[in-house]
Amino acid sequence: MFNYDWWHGPARQHLADCARLRCLKHRFPEADSLDLPNDGDPGHFLSELEVHTIVYLRDGFSYEIGALVESDVKSYLTCEVVPVEESWQTGGFVVSVPFDDIARVEIFAIHPSEKPRETPHITGFRATSEGFQRD
Repeated sequence: MFNYDWWHGPARQHLADCARLRCLKHRFPEADSLDLPNDGDPGHFLSELEVHTIVYLRDGFSYEIGALVESDVKSYLTCEVVPVEESWQTGGFVVSVPFDDIARVEIFAIHPSEKPRETPHITGFRATSEGFQRD
């Protein structure tokens, strides 16, 4: 289901647009589209929304996607992931995941002013004195 075309075609973008519209409608219930001028409050709010993508794998790992990485190989997802540990957020972490290993994808939109103080624990990897350890 989550094949190359899902990630690089319109399906992922459609879900991101749905998340942005639903977030916008929570703040501005009268909004019915993402086509808003930036000079009003709804348009300004919309322009500041962040969209996050969380991938859950069949083995229990999960990752927040930072960016998709273009690759000549189309049989797996290659992406940069966002480290949970702040000390590792200065590096670049790229993973390759077979599409069949992807169990679920969550895409959500949030305004920076509404972010929770604590971030959800994403179980891709964590730092230890010996390097990375699986959660």
